[in-house]
Amino acid sequence: MNKELIAPCGMNCGLCVNYLAKVHDVRAAGVRMLYCAGCRPRGKMCAFLKKRCELLRLGTVEFCHECPDFPCRDLQAIDDRYRLRFRMSMVENLRVIREKGMDRFLREQRTTWRCQECEGTVSCHNGLCFRCDLEKLRSRKQKYQWENT
Repeated sequence: MNKELIAPCGMNCGLCVNYLAKVHDVRAAGVRMLYCAGCRPRGKMCAFLKKRCELLRLGTVEFCHECPDFPCRDLQAIDDRYRLRFRMSMVENLRVIREKGMDRFLREQRTTWRCQECEGTVSCHNGLCFRCDLEKLRSRKQKYQWENT
């Protein structure tokens, strides 16, 4: 977990299935998935909101919690979907960053999303560790959702 993988919207790209697929090179293991290096490393700032937010487009804010309209309607809509489907909240992530700081947030993320078997990272998008659960990932038709969602 590192700050460069925290998008302005509060998404921890280090938990994303496409980031973890890239890090673990799952294509080499026969799993067809998209690869992504994360929003900030790709220079995209935020895949979800940048096109709709002038403050992000202009680089006026580093994180959405710095905006006077936080959380805006667009961020809230994404957050509602993520709470329901992926068991995480971008708005809550941003509140923790604002109130407790980035270091504390990253420590909490490490604990929350740590694989109990290998201490690797579990994806927020499907609940799988890309080290331990590669066979589950390979056999799933829906690679981008939790099994019991």
